[in-house]
Amino acid sequence: MDFDALVPWEGPAIILLDLDAFFASVEQLDHPEWRGKPVIVGGDKNKRGVVSTCSYEARAFGVRSAMPSSRADRLCPNAIWTAGNYPRYIALSKQVMAIMTDVSPHLQQVSIDEAFLDISPGRYVKDHPVKLAYQIRENVSKLGITCSIGLGASKSVAKIASDMDKPNGLTVVFPGSEIDFLSPLPIRTMSGVGRQAEKRLHEFGIFTLGELAHADEGLLRSIFGKNSTMMRNRCLGINDSAVESDDAVKSVSNEMTFSIDLIDRKEIEQSIAMIAAKVARRLRRKQLAGYTVGLKVRYEDLSIANAQHTLDKPVDDEHEFIPVLHRLIDQVWQPGTRLRLVGVSISSFDAKPEQLSLFGDNVESIVGTGRSDGLNQLSTAAQKHRKPQRSLVEATDRVKNRFGEEAVGYGRELRFKDRDTGTIAQKKDDYKAPLGSC
Repeated sequence: MDFDALVPWEGPAIILLDLDAFFASVEQLDHPEWRGKPVIVGGDKNKRGVVSTCSYEARAFGVRSAMPSSRADRLCPNAIWTAGNYPRYIALSKQVMAIMTDVSPHLQQVSIDEAFLDISPGRYVKDHPVKLAYQIRENVSKLGITCSIGLGASKSVAKIASDMDKPNGLTVVFPGSEIDFLSPLPIRTMSGVGRQAEKRLHEFGIFTLGELAHADEGLLRSIFGKNSTMMRNRCLGINDSAVESDDAVKSVSNEMTFSIDLIDRKEIEQSIAMIAAKVARRLRRKQLAGYTVGLKVRYEDLSIANAQHTLDKPVDDEHEFIPVLHRLIDQVWQPGTRLRLVGVSISSFDAKPEQLSLFGDNVESIVGTGRSDGLNQLSTAAQKHRKPQRSLVEATDRVKNRFGEEAVGYGRELRFKDRDTGTIAQKKDDYKAPLGSC
């Protein structure tokens, strides 16, 4: 391309870089014999595993991310399966992010395989944004993987553009052409339009972003509430959201899906204690302590419930908040109820907050008051044994720091050693998480 012939770029220029089938691409890079073959990174098909990601060769058979591994196996019986190598993915992701920050310091990493970068001409950026986008894509390819890039004047436009030409594509939406680009696209293309919103909009004859942009304000407000103006502006290509790195950790959590449902209370308590220990370990590594303790469960029918409690003092020691979690069980579980997932969260690191919903799920949230349920008394009782327990925690931390996470553990962990689904999302908390993932 003749970059000198490009019309000067006026105003903001933002790219969204999305690594193509990232986990699977890394596996094909590290295993050359797998190139050109269907590769699936996912959990055990016999243990309720799910697909983390898959190569484009596997996608040709209909395999998709988040699909149950058992279904993916039926669709693509000859696929190569791997549980994945999360530390390797993190290392390569960091190399990609370094390529981007060499161009501009204004990076916002969304996930391990996706990031926004502000390359607006100005103080830090001198070259034409289109030229820089090409260079970034070429430099990523030198690592042995590919990426797809969307370039536009706003984050929402860049995000949509990045999905237009995959894999290894580059879609540019020049300033002033946003409406022409967005108008014919299906409404589900826009972030913020979920299945229920799509269904309601279809009932009113709204199928494209152009139609959504000119829809009745009352209708938009009934569907999107206070976000109605923001959604209309997005459909018009107007988005003032800046690319800014948010390094603040809002919560630290861990969850596990079990290959066999939990039904016995003692087993549920032991699973919570095991997961809480992982959360506490991460808290101490990050030198964080939080006030709000949260419990999340998923039932046999896949519905989800949350319960939470805010303590008087911040905690980073599982021995102090496991008793609280055990009391929260009564708010989300009854004898005979089967649980397929358990999650633990600690949040509110800066100050003791009002009670808020955790985990961000659109589900019923069951919240303790902290006044009449005995939870504060429990946490106070636990603190009587704080010194010896703290010594134990610090000793195990030292052993793990030196010899690895599997060097020492509690006997309760053995009970669940082979009960996970083998999905990498459940294993990644054993390693340092990428920027912004917590």
